Amino acid sequence: MRIGELAGEARVSVETVRYYQRRDLLDIPERPYGENRIYVSEHLDRLRFIKRAQALGFSLSEVESLLSLSASSCAEAEQLANRKLILVNEKLADLSRIQSVLERAVAGCRSTQPYEGCPIIESLIDPKA
Repeated sequence: MRIGELAGEARVSVETVRYYQRRDLLDIPERPYGENRIYVSEHLDRLRFIKRAQALGFSLSEVESLLSLSASSCAEAEQLANRKLILVNEKLADLSRIQSVLERAVAGCRSTQPYEGCPIIESLIDPKA
């Protein structure tokens, strides 16, 4: 398949394919003289791997590390995944705190009189509000 077909199958742009090639995440197939490069199913599998890893929150640098591991390097992959899981849990805790602050601010708006200040604006000015 040609690069456009590969990109379409993987649901990415041609520029994304080229970017991954520049980052050495995806091999560039040989180009026969006077012809187009031909991409094979392994290229598509690699693109799908990259996109699935990104969907799980892995950066391209982390994806590169995962790609460098062989299937038998489960311990190293587990370490990477555990570090990512810790970060995800920290982000979830942060989001929960943000949610609580916003819920209080929105609830405060409902009980505010027109001549009083806006609790949302006040909470942004004074974090203790």
